[in-house]
Amino acid sequence: MPKARRSNDWGFPRWRGYEASRETATVRLCDRHGCEEVGDCPAPKAPNSPERWMFCQAHAAEYNRGWDYFEGLDKAEKEARAKAEKSENAGYAEAQHYGWSGSGDGSRSADEMRALDVLELEADADFPAVKKAFRAKAKEVHPDVKPGDEDAAAEFQKYSLAYEILKSAEERREWKG
Repeated sequence: MPKARRSNDWGFPRWRGYEASRETATVRLCDRHGCEEVGDCPAPKAPNSPERWMFCQAHAAEYNRGWDYFEGLDKAEKEARAKAEKSENAGYAEAQHYGWSGSGDGSRSADEMRALDVLELEADADFPAVKKAFRAKAKEVHPDVKPGDEDAAAEFQKYSLAYEILKSAEERREWKG
């Protein structure tokens, strides 16, 4: 008669890892050919298909790298879907000043990016560069410099609006603890 063995399942802390019992644990491997990692990240095999690939984290990241949420939609459908997504998820928005991000890392909104284009700046421009560009452009088309020129007045308003958008975004990012 075999001698009874002591179990490690007693007390705290737990002496062995989860799924480390004597029974076999079902583990699904990554669906990428030749990969021996655990496949725990589902990815659709085709758009709107319930069938899924199961990839490891590295291969899931590779699979999703070129993903375009708006692929195949015309401009009006893209805007409608973006507006719907924004309105549905508005309750989950995090305050801007609590974010760990800085400029140029995807944290700028579409309005901010358009404002940067108006001021002819790069996406990673910091606020002092925005201020400098606005002042230089505003000096060229200011109504006091070009009185009676409606095109210059329109340009000045465009630059002023772009600056206000970027200024308010910068104020939201700064924490005023």
